[in-house]
This record gives sequence, structure tokens and C-alpha cells, in this order.
Amino acid sequence: MGFTLRVPTEEDAYVWHELFNDPEVMEFHGGRGHSVAVYEELTARQRAHDATLGYCLWTVLSPSGVPLGFVGAQPWQPQDWGPVGEIEIGWRLGREHWGQGYATRCAQETLRRLKEMGVPRAVAMVAEGNHRSAAVAERLEMRHVESFTIPHRGTRGRRYELSLA
Repeated sequence: MGFTLRVPTEEDAYVWHELFNDPEVMEFHGGRGHSVAVYEELTARQRAHDATLGYCLWTVLSPSGVPLGFVGAQPWQPQDWGPVGEIEIGWRLGREHWGQGYATRCAQETLRRLKEMGVPRAVAMVAEGNHRSAAVAERLEMRHVESFTIPHRGTRGRRYELSLA
């Protein structure tokens, strides 16, 4: 199975909005889709991360060039809780692309790129009950190091970690 990871374009904000406007996709991300403006900001932030850091949440393209969602890494965003200062690896695909190995294979490529850049460690933050994402983290050989309460939701989550050194 082939794929391409590319820096998100301005148009990807609309694609991500469409792909993720699905209650199943958003079940562990607040339960409902976000506005296009949220994805416009997110894709712009990812372009800035790529320009300054060399990595970001990349748009995943199928072998035929169809956008499937995103996989990649970024600095941990909420600065008032969680793994402040860490590099978070993450993935989100449109529902029709689940179960095909894209998240795992693209995340493996992300970790390879991070290691090449000298990033010492990556974390994955997974909502408790999100068995699909937990399985991806475990296939990446990340280890569960902490359980926590997600402050703004009052739900539980798990932090996975992998040394890249």
C-alpha cells in the first residue's frame, strides 16, 4: 500500500472539514465536527511548523492522490496541561479510510523522519476508549506511561511515549 505525506495546502482545510465532519471520526475529539475556520487555522499552523521545524501534521494522499486525512507530528498544543515541551504524533483519517493500515504506516514514516531530524522522543495522546488509536500507538511500539483527565472534557486519556534516540 502506497501513500504520500505532503504539507497541507489551503484547500486541505476544506477537505479535512469534509472528511472529519462525521460523528464517528470526531467521537474522541469533542463529538462533532469543527467549522472550516478551525481547519483553515490548523492547516496554516501546519505549514508554519513545516517551514520552521521540518515536520507537521501532513496530509495523507492515497496512491491515486486522494486526500485521506492527516498523520504527522507537532509540538504539544495546549500549554497549560499535558506533555508540555513534547512532540506529539497524531493521526486522523476519514471514516472510509479506517482499517486499511494507513494510520500505522504513515505514523511509522513520521517517526522515521522525526528520528532522522534528531527528535529524541514522541508522545501520543489517546482518549480512553479509543481502541483504534491505542492499537496504532501499540503497533508503533509506544508504551503507555500515564493516564490522565482531559481538563476541558472531564474524560480520561492515555499518554504513550517512544524514545527515538
